[in-house]
Amino acid sequence: MELSITPRGIVLIVVASGIMAISSLMLKYSIDRIGGFGGELAQVPADIIKLLLEPAFVLGVLLYGGGTLLWMRSISTEPISIGYPILIASSFVIIALGSAYFFNEALTPVKIVGMVIITVGVIVASFG
Repeated sequence: MELSITPRGIVLIVVASGIMAISSLMLKYSIDRIGGFGGELAQVPADIIKLLLEPAFVLGVLLYGGGTLLWMRSISTEPISIGYPILIASSFVIIALGSAYFFNEALTPVKIVGMVIITVGVIVASFG
């Protein structure tokens, strides 16, 4: 039996990936704003309270939940063996670009080549 994915499924998965990637960037931003998370086990409860007071953290958690629901919707009608690699590859690209832009993390030529290889590999593996 040959598996295939619909264009609508691809759009749902990429949108879910984008939402979850953006939410991850928001969570990172919030953790940086409070000075880190859980460096000391005894500090975890205080860090959680600080995070809950950060609007970007709350929005990030809500967005992550929304992205997860969208992902669940997509895998209810699409093959997960095709959808999951699309989700991960698109998330990797969005996070790499977002972390370079928002957190000044290095986006080296090697990392760019790696993203291209991963993306092409996912396309080949998913549709080949």
